[in-house]
Amino acid sequence: MDTTSATVSAAPDTRPAAAKRLPLLDVLRGAAILGTLGTNIWLFASAHGEAGPLLGFGITEGGFFGSAFQLLANGKFLSMLTVLFGVGLAIQFRSVEKRGRRWPGRYHWRALFLFAEGTVHFVLLFAWDVLMGYAVTAITVAWLLKRSERAQRAVMWTALGLHLAVVALVTAGSALGGVAPEPNPEVQALYASGTWLEQVQFRLNHALVFRVEPIITFPLLVFLFLLGVRLFRAGAFGADDTGRRIRARLMAWGLGLGLPLNAVALLLPDEVLYLERYVIAPVVMLGYIGLIGYLVEHLRRGPVMASLESLGRTALSGYILQNLLASALCYGWGLGLAAKYGDQAWFAPALWLGIGAFLLAGSWLWLRRFSTGPAEALQKAVLR
Repeated sequence: MDTTSATVSAAPDTRPAAAKRLPLLDVLRGAAILGTLGTNIWLFASAHGEAGPLLGFGITEGGFFGSAFQLLANGKFLSMLTVLFGVGLAIQFRSVEKRGRRWPGRYHWRALFLFAEGTVHFVLLFAWDVLMGYAVTAITVAWLLKRSERAQRAVMWTALGLHLAVVALVTAGSALGGVAPEPNPEVQALYASGTWLEQVQFRLNHALVFRVEPIITFPLLVFLFLLGVRLFRAGAFGADDTGRRIRARLMAWGLGLGLPLNAVALLLPDEVLYLERYVIAPVVMLGYIGLIGYLVEHLRRGPVMASLESLGRTALSGYILQNLLASALCYGWGLGLAAKYGDQAWFAPALWLGIGAFLLAGSWLWLRRFSTGPAEALQKAVLR
């Protein structure tokens, strides 16, 4: 997960690194981490754990709160995280070009290390890891950045068309052959009382099935990466009139069109889940970027915004930590709270609030003493 941010000016200066970052990008990354947790927390809190989606259980199983989280979070912040990764790639490409260095150069090593981090994260902690898919997509898009703008646009829109075709096929197949989900006592026992090693073995035994999302959505990842590149180059994240104008359009179209479509999709049969998560959610995500940009510009910078910036600067560490905390709190090898309270409507929202508050406060306190997050520091040390 790339936490690179843009500088206010291309000219070198002696200000501290934090002062040269564009705050909006860091706030967006922090919001994306919390929003992704808002989707994943329902996996940890459910009786079937992270295997729930494979068995047909979704967020809406959580009643009113589940439906609210699905409307507001499901797929939106994962798409935002993907776009922001593309922004980080564009920033690095611009920096390398200005220094006259070869591209992608050492970036392949960075992507390879990210893939290794994602593999460890997948095996030891969380089956729905995104880092592995991001690493493969980053290598592909990094190569594309050396091609012409015309070639990049062609790949971007071709990837979107391919993605829409895949979603249509998957949705049709689900509608024709869908069956009602049924509880699986063995899987429930694994997450309620199984050991950590048993869960690791379960992920390894079902690795291909758990990795199906980044495989099927690879065209979407390519599209969103390149969309992030285009938004950055167009100035969408700048603190000038151009940035404000672009963000206003994103907010109007993304929220005005995306949220009503998303609300309608929630009323339709479960077979439209793929359409809601992988087609409508990215539209809403663009509205969220515009809305957060508006709030950053018009609200006073208080503790909440400062904490979001800190979490955004330590996004990789925050992403890994949130899954570690949720696993330790919910699963049987930890406190086993999901087996005790998972069927209570308040449990998943309360867990999200608690872990989210810990991430915000922890990242702010950490950066008061250190210049970067622990996972980011490890990445830099290894690549150095």
